[in-house]
Amino acid sequence: MPRGDMTGPPGGGGRGTGRGGGGGAGRGMSGGGMGGGRMGGNRPGAGPGGDCVCPQCGARLPHQAGVPCYNITCPKCGAKMARS
Repeated sequence: MPRGDMTGPPGGGGRGTGRGGGGGAGRGMSGGGMGGGRMGGNRPGAGPGGDCVCPQCGARLPHQAGVPCYNITCPKCGAKMARS
């Protein structure tokens, strides 16, 4: 498709098939991005920021880089913490 005439490799080499093609709309991501650092959310490796939260009593502790929240026990009730 070097001249923009929509001819290209057979089987769908047309518009929007390359890497990263398009914004977030229509791709299952609201607002066009994931947010929350490199990987976002409460997944393992979600970055140094955020808090560890107790799912039982709601207590919050600042997340420590290099220490997964699920390895920390809640100081109030003793349950395993989760990332928020």
